[in-house]
Amino acid sequence: KYTFKHHYENNKFYRNLCKEKNVSPDDIKSEEDFLKIPLLPDKFFKNYPEGKEFAFWIANIYTGDLPSIFIKKKNPKIDDIIREFNRKGLRIAYSSGTSGRHTFIPRDERTFNRAVYGGAKGFVSMAYPRWDFDKIHGYLSLYARNINLFAGMMGGIFTDMLKYIDYGFVLNIEVTTDILQAAMRGRRNILIRLASLYIDWRRTRKFIEWLKERDRDKDDIALLGAPFFLNHIMSLLEKKGLSFDFGDKSFVVTGGGWKIRENVRITTKEFRDRVEKVLGIPHTNCLDAYGMVEGNGFMFHCPEGHYLHIPYSYYYPIIIGKDGEPAGYGETGRFAFLDALATSYPGFIISGDEVKLLEHCPVCDRPGPVLEPEIKRAKGEEVRGCAEEVRRMLSIGSGD
Repeated sequence: KYTFKHHYENNKFYRNLCKEKNVSPDDIKSEEDFLKIPLLPDKFFKNYPEGKEFAFWIANIYTGDLPSIFIKKKNPKIDDIIREFNRKGLRIAYSSGTSGRHTFIPRDERTFNRAVYGGAKGFVSMAYPRWDFDKIHGYLSLYARNINLFAGMMGGIFTDMLKYIDYGFVLNIEVTTDILQAAMRGRRNILIRLASLYIDWRRTRKFIEWLKERDRDKDDIALLGAPFFLNHIMSLLEKKGLSFDFGDKSFVVTGGGWKIRENVRITTKEFRDRVEKVLGIPHTNCLDAYGMVEGNGFMFHCPEGHYLHIPYSYYYPIIIGKDGEPAGYGETGRFAFLDALATSYPGFIISGDEVKLLEHCPVCDRPGPVLEPEIKRAKGEEVRGCAEEVRRMLSIGSGD
């Protein structure tokens, strides 16, 4: 309610939308009234102009006082504008789908920090008490220092959750919107193709040597990365006849989507079975995260049943049925949410993901609603996912 009031009073665009819908903060008196709050389709954040007009578009959707920027170029690109806003303290992140059209979300520092803290706390609550900060050796498969891609920015959630952490590949170049757009549309020049092959060879060899070293030292481990890359590593280990038994104090943590190569997906259960067979890490310690660039709430698997638990204290879930109206628990439809953490943009969104919402987890006794584990894109929606963006950009794991 208070977040809705904040955006209504401080965001002219959203206030005008609310007036068109004849809704104001005074109308929100109970939980039932939450369904009156106007929702924005996720495609709204793809409907932006190019050049200097992009800065005005950001200003129009931003809630509150936007920092002033000065662009020297006569014809700036979107990356130039994002760079200047971010220098002034914003965290404008983007994501993309198979069309190559980006989604841009203007987070202020407060919203960004809330998202990181909420994500970290959500994961630890599922991993406790087996997660040992002082003992577990983490391996983050890809770390990007200079990137506005949402996947890279949020990968930093785990860097403060471990005392010991190594990186498979540190991406020091700036991944621009043009590079990502070309990758998502299947256009990569020969230099990028050659670089991706080199990165694949170098990273996989380093990863396998790291696993052998941790095994020799009897360390507990946490593998953090996209399913496609970890699946690729396990394929190589199987071909080499290698397997490990890291046990029930080690973890595999994934996020970003379950497409492992073109037109091939793997289910979460198939992935967990393979992790247990190849790495000796039990199903209970193989946890996936679900989130999206438009929102600041991350849902994590519970170890008991691998249902996605919603951080309901600040993330209110809504299911939109085929008739465009809110549906009840036990129904399947488009996932929508009211995000109380978003202070710099209206985080009241209808996504393109199709989910099934349950009032309680059928396996564990944690409170609050959950989503069933398998998430699909709704019919007619383009493929999205942070893992898919990185997979296409580098074409790693394309063979298996």
